[in-house]
Amino acid sequence: MVLPDVVLSAASDVLVALEAARLRVVTAESCTGGLVAGALTHQAGSSAAVSGGFVTYSNAMKQTCLGVPEAMLVQWGAVSEAVALAMAFGALQAADDADVSVAITGIAGPDGGSAEKPVGLVWFAVMRRGREARAERRMFAGGRIAVRAQAVGHALGMVLGEV
Repeated sequence: MVLPDVVLSAASDVLVALEAARLRVVTAESCTGGLVAGALTHQAGSSAAVSGGFVTYSNAMKQTCLGVPEAMLVQWGAVSEAVALAMAFGALQAADDADVSVAITGIAGPDGGSAEKPVGLVWFAVMRRGREARAERRMFAGGRIAVRAQAVGHALGMVLGEV
């Protein structure tokens, strides 16, 4: 998937802000499949502000890589506020050199949605060391590509808000 110029421009803005603040970011992604990390590392010199990223598409990977408790996944489901927050926390725990984490978990479609959790539903969480994490729920319109691109843009905006 090729990200729109507006998303790549937002990633550039995030990198400039992170570098100016001497902060580093780590991503924990599910439905975006690494696109946030990809947008950030698309920029030359991004290693100054990007620690790395986790693509934890399956529940097993969320547990193994990020320490998301199985009980939480069973109770709330992967697409939930609780899991997004746990992903953000786990990413920061796993990346000692990161200061900010952003997590994304959602249903990009075209399948997988339900009445309770429709296609386009995405949960985000952002966390900066020493601060309380915050989560946001968004509903995005369009097909899989549009949902994922909008999710990347929103995640970048959340990171910028923590700088």
